[in-house]
Amino acid sequence: MEQTDPDVLSLSVETNMRPGPPIVSYLNSISRVMELMAKGNVGSVVVVEGNEPVGIVTEKDILQRVLMFRKNPELTSVKDVMSKPLITIEFDRTIADALKLLQEHRIRRLIVTRKGALIGLTTERRLLEIAHGYYSMKNRGLLRRKTGAHGGKKITVAFISTYPPRECGIATFTTHLVDSMSTFCGQAVSPPVVMALNDKGSSYDYETRVKYQIDANELASYTKAAHYVNASDIDVVNIQHEYGIFGGEWGEYINGFLKRIEKPVVTTLHTLLENPAPRAREVLEDIIKETDTIIVMATAGINVLKEKYDCPPDKIRCIPHGCPNVPQLETAVIKRSFGLQDHTVLSTFGLLSSGKGVEHAIAALPQIIRKHPEVLYLIIGETHPEVRKREGEKYRQELLDKVDALGLTKNVGFVNRFLSEDELIGYLQATDVYIVPYPNREQISSGTLSYALSTGKAIVTTPFLHAEEVISSGAALRCEFRNPESLGQCVNTLLEDREIYAKLSRSAYEYSRAMIWPNVAMSYVNVFNRSLGL
Repeated sequence: MEQTDPDVLSLSVETNMRPGPPIVSYLNSISRVMELMAKGNVGSVVVVEGNEPVGIVTEKDILQRVLMFRKNPELTSVKDVMSKPLITIEFDRTIADALKLLQEHRIRRLIVTRKGALIGLTTERRLLEIAHGYYSMKNRGLLRRKTGAHGGKKITVAFISTYPPRECGIATFTTHLVDSMSTFCGQAVSPPVVMALNDKGSSYDYETRVKYQIDANELASYTKAAHYVNASDIDVVNIQHEYGIFGGEWGEYINGFLKRIEKPVVTTLHTLLENPAPRAREVLEDIIKETDTIIVMATAGINVLKEKYDCPPDKIRCIPHGCPNVPQLETAVIKRSFGLQDHTVLSTFGLLSSGKGVEHAIAALPQIIRKHPEVLYLIIGETHPEVRKREGEKYRQELLDKVDALGLTKNVGFVNRFLSEDELIGYLQATDVYIVPYPNREQISSGTLSYALSTGKAIVTTPFLHAEEVISSGAALRCEFRNPESLGQCVNTLLEDREIYAKLSRSAYEYSRAMIWPNVAMSYVNVFNRSLGL
């Protein structure tokens, strides 16, 4: 007898909890709670007595019961702020039971226990996301029975991309996509296969997902990779495309792979040039020809592909750049852990290179500081490794010289390293205004913009392709390309008009909800299945 897929609401709540949430004693101070929130990038801390949970402190509790009354967090104890009585649920109860409890008590978090002892925490958002994800895939026909379609097995996807520990934005993107597919789409796909691109002269200690390595600058390596895929049980290949990560002129070596591959191919474009050099156009046109589906991350890219590259519309799909699902916190809660409590913080993050336009943001600071001398602009991230190989720290030094020349040494800070995700999110949550000063329109995706949206930042950005949609939706404020005066005016507007500031922050966070990684992963799985005719 054929088995049906399990109803997600009948799964135990233990399957969807976050184990080991941060804990404090009811005798601790609220400053300790704030430190734990910042360090763990969480919106709540469980209060325990022994190992028994007795209360919870959330960011809302801190805002409404401490900060609004200007209480000193060092002198305010947890027992005076925590929410109680605590609503708990045993680990073997169902997700349906958990959702019912949340609704009955009008709360957003549930403590998960085993025989009364704390083992985890789950939230309304977490439960609804997983339910939405399973049902979305089921409605799309993606949850296949083991004896069902496609040869009686889950599909296997191979990703061709840079991959950590290589420091690269594409590598970070692919890691999040692969992680989310494994976590949220495990009933539809087998464990993903990664085929990692190595830059010249480098080798990396990859995790076990990396089953094959391609020497990006050796044409023969692409031919061997195609033979590997053709001989394997891989069902579909996803190429994460950026010109600079593939060998040959404008990354042309990937076309040798595409001409030999016998499996469906889905290509994700991270850059789309509206007015490319002739060879760059030829390379991308060949990719389009040999690819079953092209994914862009902004709807503006659809028109560029159709009008500039004559790409058939039925080949194009738009899936946004993913972003983490994190709580929207007031900056005051986080600033203390970074020693930034005395500053209004502006920031820009990403691997540093001259194409990021940071010099224009620095040039805008004098007009901002005249009105807001407490401003500190943080430039977060190390120089891009490929840029460093070619020119060393030339661009960073130019920025440092500009800071010195403008007398801004007290108002600009450089965080010159490759940050972990938790650190990065912490810096973003401590930011008052996030700046995206890209100098060119062609940027079709921006992980930095996506992450700023996910933390609910008030954003000032130039209108590059990805940002155009964000601006038009009311989730960011537009400044002009290479125009420090325009950028400065926008920042001052946000710092001086709290109504506009609050509206933009709220709109940014709401805009990002459709872009959280589980939703993006499910959209990718849908495209992969479509490419296989499923």
